[in-house]
Amino acid sequence: MQASESTLLWMFERMLEIRHFEETMASVYLEGKLPPHIQKGLAFDIGAGPVPGEMHLAAGQEPVAVGVCAHLQQTDTVVGTHRPHHFAIAKGVPMDRMAAEMFGKATGLGKGKGGHMHLFDPVHRFSCSGIIGASLPPACGAALAARKLQKDWVAVAFFGEGAANQGAFHESLNLAALWKLPVIFVCEDNKWAISVAKENATSIEWVADRAAGYGMPGVKVATNDALAVYEAAGPAVARARSGAGPTLIEVKTDRYMGHFQGDPEVYRPKDEVAQLKKSDPIEKLSAYLQRQGHLDEAAAAGLAEQAKRRVSEAFEFARRSPYPDPQDALQDVFV
Repeated sequence: MQASESTLLWMFERMLEIRHFEETMASVYLEGKLPPHIQKGLAFDIGAGPVPGEMHLAAGQEPVAVGVCAHLQQTDTVVGTHRPHHFAIAKGVPMDRMAAEMFGKATGLGKGKGGHMHLFDPVHRFSCSGIIGASLPPACGAALAARKLQKDWVAVAFFGEGAANQGAFHESLNLAALWKLPVIFVCEDNKWAISVAKENATSIEWVADRAAGYGMPGVKVATNDALAVYEAAGPAVARARSGAGPTLIEVKTDRYMGHFQGDPEVYRPKDEVAQLKKSDPIEKLSAYLQRQGHLDEAAAAGLAEQAKRRVSEAFEFARRSPYPDPQDALQDVFV
């Protein structure tokens, strides 16, 4: 399935937004968390600064999000992981309200009560969770709802390769195959389940091979390339939308940052990230677009500047927004 020029440009712009959003958040997140003068014995303060708590960023993993979401409609459901920003941006979730949620502001998607691992946007049918493997069952639920409503909507569950060893993975694939649910399971294989290498935790090289045990197609994308993901996702989405059932896709992708911000990454080879960046997926897509005559260097630079402006505006909106009123603490929550 070959992407049109407009689709290719959409993917490129979203990848630029995602990368700049993550890099901006990496900088903003550190505000107030590090002492003015780093000295031995002074700790990283995870609760300080404008964005308290943990932060998981997806720089490098943009192709998985845009390659799949380029095929989706607003009425389709996406359920993400604890590293969710790239999926949310690709699905159309407003960056300003998403950033405000991470800042704990009243204008956020969850009025500042959910934070970055619990983004929820019913308009764009996006949600995520901090629990490993928790994306798969809700996606099956959304797919079942589409079936019962007799709609051609599909659902996508994104998850990491570490989640493929959870019971929820096997239960969800079995149920989806049994009932031929319109769901696509997408494994982001970045080789690291927090700090555990895939070969030390998973008995097979490809999670996609497990699809055979559930009677569904298993698709392998061996490179961190937006076009390759797009081509793999197209038939899977069409299969689900036509009522033929689920597909499992595994994409070998690259995580440029730590599992969380502040992660010392002592488990990774020191030169791993530098080597990964030599095949940066944004530069790869830009070069392809220029070879095809869809862009030149000036146009690519212009799109990058526009993406930076949109991200900057989103973060400024978050900074300016008010905090929730303390008296509203128990609204919209289960007690």
